[in-house]
Amino acid sequence: MVGMFVVSLVVGLVVGVLAGLLGVGGGMILVPAFKLGYAMDSLMCTATSLFTIIPTSISGAVSHIRNKTCLPRLGIAAGVGGACLSPVGVWLASVSPDWCVMGAAALIIAYSSITMFRKALKAPKVGKRSDVQSVASEDAAAEVRRAEIAAAWDAAPSIGLREMAIGAGIGLFAGLASGYVGVGGGFIMVPLMMALLHVPMKLTSGTSLIAVMILAVPGVITQALLGNINWIAGIAVACGSIPGATLGAKLIPRVPERTLRFIFAGFLVVAAALLVVNELGLWG
Repeated sequence: MVGMFVVSLVVGLVVGVLAGLLGVGGGMILVPAFKLGYAMDSLMCTATSLFTIIPTSISGAVSHIRNKTCLPRLGIAAGVGGACLSPVGVWLASVSPDWCVMGAAALIIAYSSITMFRKALKAPKVGKRSDVQSVASEDAAAEVRRAEIAAAWDAAPSIGLREMAIGAGIGLFAGLASGYVGVGGGFIMVPLMMALLHVPMKLTSGTSLIAVMILAVPGVITQALLGNINWIAGIAVACGSIPGATLGAKLIPRVPERTLRFIFAGFLVVAAALLVVNELGLWG
C-alpha cells in the first residue's frame, strides 16, 4: 500500500510538471497509469483522471497567473465553452463504443503533433550555449527571461469579443473530449490557440490550464454522481501533481519557445500512441 502511494506521488509529480509546462491536464498519462497501476475499468480510469486534473490545473494556473504567462480572459472563455459540453462527453462515454471517439482523438492529436513540429522547425533558434553561459549574473539572466516573456506579450493578440468567441469554440471541442476521454483538453486547445489566434507558446500553457480547471468541473460532478471516481487513487496522484504543476509553471520562462514547441509535439506523439495502445487493449 505504501509502495503504491509512493508510485502515485511520482506519477503525479510527472503529470504536474507536464501540466504546468505544456498546459495539458495529463490525462493521457493518467488514464493508462490508473489502468495499469490500479486495475480500474475504462470508465473509472477516465473519471478518476478527470477528477485529478482539476487540482493539478488549478495549481498550475495560479502559478501562471502570478508569473503573467497566460491570457486569463481567453482561458475563461475557453473554459466556459468547454464546461457546456464536458457533461455531454461523459454521457457519450457511457453509451457509445470507445473505438469511435478514441480513433478520432488519436488522429486529431497526430495532426496537431505534425503541425507543432512544423511550427517548431520554423521558430528562431536561441543563441549558442556559450552565449547563454556568458550571462554575468542571476540578475542578468532573470532580466533576459523577463524580456522573453515581454516579447511573447508583444506578439500576443488583443483579446476582444471575437477572440473570446473563438476561444469558446475551441473550448467546446476540448470539453467534449475532456468528458469522453478523461483528459483536460489541453492537447486540443494549445495547438488551436496557436493556429487560430496566434498566441505564443509561452502564453498558451497557462491560458489552457485556466480553461482546463473550469471545463473539467461539470464532468467531474457528473462522474461523481455516477459513482465512477476512485477517490483514494485520485487524491494520491493529486498530492504529487499539485507541487509538480507549480514547478512546471515556473519552468516556462526558462525554456525557449522553440524548445517548448518540440516538447509539446513529442508529448502529442506519445499521447496518440497511448490512445491507440489503450484502444487495442494492450494495457492488460
